[in-house]
Amino acid sequence: MIYRKIAIRPLRLVGIIFSLLSLSACSTQPQGEHVALIQAPMASEINVTNFNNVPCHAVWAVSDNHALNGPLYWLRALDCAARMAPADARAEAHNWPQSNWQSAFKQGILLDNGNVTPLERRAYVKHLDEYLFDYPSAVRPLIQLWHDRQAAELQLAEERMRYAQLQQKSDSQLDGLRHQQIVLKQELAQTQRKLNSLADIERQLSVRRATDSSDNSHSRNRSDGATSDNATGGKAQP
Repeated sequence: MIYRKIAIRPLRLVGIIFSLLSLSACSTQPQGEHVALIQAPMASEINVTNFNNVPCHAVWAVSDNHALNGPLYWLRALDCAARMAPADARAEAHNWPQSNWQSAFKQGILLDNGNVTPLERRAYVKHLDEYLFDYPSAVRPLIQLWHDRQAAELQLAEERMRYAQLQQKSDSQLDGLRHQQIVLKQELAQTQRKLNSLADIERQLSVRRATDSSDNSHSRNRSDGATSDNATGGKAQP
């Protein structure tokens, strides 16, 4: 029993030493890689922070492919375009001829905030669609969201135009009904005047007929009285 206790202690000691050596080896050997892994996200955070702090007037001049192929630049571009006045956005958009997907997207973002007509919106969306297969995979979801928003704006414009046409048609119909109502009122008033005139004429005729019948009855009575007087007078003479 004493021998077994003495034999076990060195084995435990060897195991502890081996564990310590392995830990020290793990901690010393990849130290450079560990520092690199720590520094990598720090560098990306610095890039994000610096990029968000880029002034809006300098955003459009960025031509670095690494920046243009990532969504962070375009998020900043969208934010800057939304802050611009419509006239300034239009003026800046004309500085970017549509020679590739980057310039087409820049122009579309700027014109989107330039109070464009539906025809202009369809035009720059169509130009951007010509570079559909050139979009980087990192930027494609953002472009798709922006494209969906443009489609929604076009649909809204069509609905507004349809509503305006219906409103105009309804207004014209109401104007026609109002005019028809005025004409009907005038005709009704004219008909009422004619009826009143006819009623007056009929009243006058009835009064005249009553007067004539009364005169005729009086004259008839007089003639009858005269005839009877003549008859009685003639009989009285021998």
